[in-house]
Amino acid sequence: MRHTLRETWTGLRRNLTMTVAVIVTMWVSLSLFGAALLATQQVDLVKGKWYDKIEVSVFLCVPNVDGGQCTSGQGATQAQKDAIRQALEANPQVEKVYYESKHEAYQEYQRVYKDSPVKDVLTEATIQDSFRVKLKDPQQYEGVVTQAKGLPGVQAVLDLHPVLDPLFLWLNALKWGTLGMSVLLLVAAALQIGNTIRMAAFSRRRELGIMRLVGASNAYILTPFLLESLVAGLIGGILASGSLALGVYFIIIKKAAASITTIVWIGWHQALLAMGAVLVVSILLSVLPAFVATRKYLKV
Repeated sequence: MRHTLRETWTGLRRNLTMTVAVIVTMWVSLSLFGAALLATQQVDLVKGKWYDKIEVSVFLCVPNVDGGQCTSGQGATQAQKDAIRQALEANPQVEKVYYESKHEAYQEYQRVYKDSPVKDVLTEATIQDSFRVKLKDPQQYEGVVTQAKGLPGVQAVLDLHPVLDPLFLWLNALKWGTLGMSVLLLVAAALQIGNTIRMAAFSRRRELGIMRLVGASNAYILTPFLLESLVAGLIGGILASGSLALGVYFIIIKKAAASITTIVWIGWHQALLAMGAVLVVSILLSVLPAFVATRKYLKV
């Protein structure tokens, strides 16, 4: 064991510049990889919160509003309302249907716009009653919207998916773009580790030949090289984890979460998961390329 540790330290000193280059490459690539993991968790949190709260609103016809499946000058009849409720409740994508009466809609309108000049624009007689539809799967909304728009007595159907879907499309593109760039950098780091180990093995080829002649085992010869790459990889992983922790604390917790309170932000739980994944990848990324390069080029 003493010989293995001494050889590892000697190898690190001999290839100091290459070791530093590997550490920096691992640091940057793993930081980007961790940031991609955090971005993925952030998108999922925001998407889950908003999608869980989205309800399809089916606004019914009133005499003063035209359009949709309304008869000009007439509101939705009770028979039409009953048919609309039955059709919505029979849809397999619908979990529950709530009816919001004109009085309830007016009270909510007064509460929301109590300090606004538009507070008195609508009256209880002119405001629309509606059905609020809660979906089993908020992402499967298109069939319900299409069905509701074709029902007699429906003036309009409103949902936030057309607004939110482009937002999540761009967020997902950012997430996958960051992840793709991090994977490319991780591949570059793996290749750099393999080249570093090959150079270290070449510079010590005479010592390795003597060790093979005296009957040293494969593990005895390989272990110092694996430890060299493992040390470099772990240092890069620890630096990347520290960078993620600082980023979450100063950018997310101190800035974003304090200034934008309407969004659920990632915290230490998500950061620890990303940091754990970074450390695992740093170990695999340092040991596997070194093992393959050493086995292939040392012929032990």
